[in-house]
Amino acid sequence: MEDAVIVAAVRSPMGRAFKGQFVQKRIDDLGADLIQALLKRVPAFDPQLLEDILIGCAMPEGEQGLNVARNIALLAKLPLTTGAQTINRFCGSSLTAINEAAQAIMCENGEAFIAGGIESMTHVPMGGFNPSLNEKLMKPGSPAAYIGMGTTAEILAKEFRISREDQDRFALHSHRKASSAQQQGKFKREIVLLEVLDAAGKPQMATEDEGPRRDTSMEALAALKPVFDVKGTVTAGNSSPLTDGGAMVLVMSKKLAKKLKLKPIAKIRSMAVSGVDPARMGLGPVDAVSKALKRAKMKLKDIDLIEINEAFAAQTLAVVKQLEIDEKKLNVHGGAVALGHPLGASGARIMATLLSAMEDRGEETGLITMCVGGGQGVATIVERL
Repeated sequence: MEDAVIVAAVRSPMGRAFKGQFVQKRIDDLGADLIQALLKRVPAFDPQLLEDILIGCAMPEGEQGLNVARNIALLAKLPLTTGAQTINRFCGSSLTAINEAAQAIMCENGEAFIAGGIESMTHVPMGGFNPSLNEKLMKPGSPAAYIGMGTTAEILAKEFRISREDQDRFALHSHRKASSAQQQGKFKREIVLLEVLDAAGKPQMATEDEGPRRDTSMEALAALKPVFDVKGTVTAGNSSPLTDGGAMVLVMSKKLAKKLKLKPIAKIRSMAVSGVDPARMGLGPVDAVSKALKRAKMKLKDIDLIEINEAFAAQTLAVVKQLEIDEKKLNVHGGAVALGHPLGASGARIMATLLSAMEDRGEETGLITMCVGGGQGVATIVERL
């Protein structure tokens, strides 16, 4: 079986939805900019070698519709002979794109792929423009297919006795880690500077994530009201914010990388997906991680750095409890509560961040896992080369 390796990984800065740096930028243009920036990092690579472009997107409508992956490939001026497909596994979309690229390489169905994700939560609302719900999935006793994500976080908070204080403290630590990483320039390796327009239509550069709050505190977080249940514990402060952004990864066979004299960043060791009750969707990572570890012939203690997508502090803490994760290894540069969660783009964003953190700290193994709306989990294990 051929080894699949990552040769380059880039991401945009994360922009606040509706009021941030990407409000005036089309997300397909952003995706094309990222692909061009990705390829500039690997000048020895000929795009003619690309088999397919796999782009994750949770809400493929509007400017994210009409097979946005193909539109991005055309905007990026990739060879017309290169394929392109849009992948949707909600929040796990771009991590699935990376995994599927790796699977194709392992099966020798292509030697080089660009995999990533894009999402504008400003331009395409969560839930899409015109949702059509199936009544059969809304009857009593049916799986809660359409349950709100915040409600699932409240369910886990109660089930695992995760207090409001626990959630706020986790959120505070996420902001502190992200702010510290930002101030120390830890994200510079992964972030691509992008030209955008400000509110007045003047060009400017998007250079850093807008989410981290250096000045937040337990007192400030405690002052926020619950947003999904008046008697609940999940607030805007301990949830991931609505975000615009994207990320791209160049995945190829180890054989091709060697032929082109390229130094891979990491090898993809294993991957897995799992399903759970939609009402407990935040626990999706538990089985996915267990399966990925088994396939890699590893134990959790063998993993140096762990990234869990912080959709909600409550959800992340529930997974930490279930898997008995050492929090010193977790989201060392902050997570989505601080950095933001652009849905289908988050998996590739996390991959870029994890690889950067592994290189920065000299760590050898890394794990990414995400919960997925509707009741799924996805996980990927990488080894730095």
